[in-house]
Amino acid sequence: MTKPTPLAVRLGQVLRVHRQAAKLSQDDFADRIKMHRAYYSAIERGEKNITLVTLHRIAEGFGVNMSALLTDVG
Repeated sequence: MTKPTPLAVRLGQVLRVHRQAAKLSQDDFADRIKMHRAYYSAIERGEKNITLVTLHRIAEGFGVNMSALLTDVG
């Protein structure tokens, strides 16, 4: 298994904060965006280097722009 990069870990942390603020479990959010919970969980842990398409899908699930998520990553 590849070691998570600091950027992927930070993005995962940002996504977790957004999901928790929406009071959603990983299961509920993954269902909302039609993604397997295990894959979404790996994203939150920083284990997946996601594509822009996947980031867009997640952002839509939160009802925000991708840029809002990336701004939070810093």
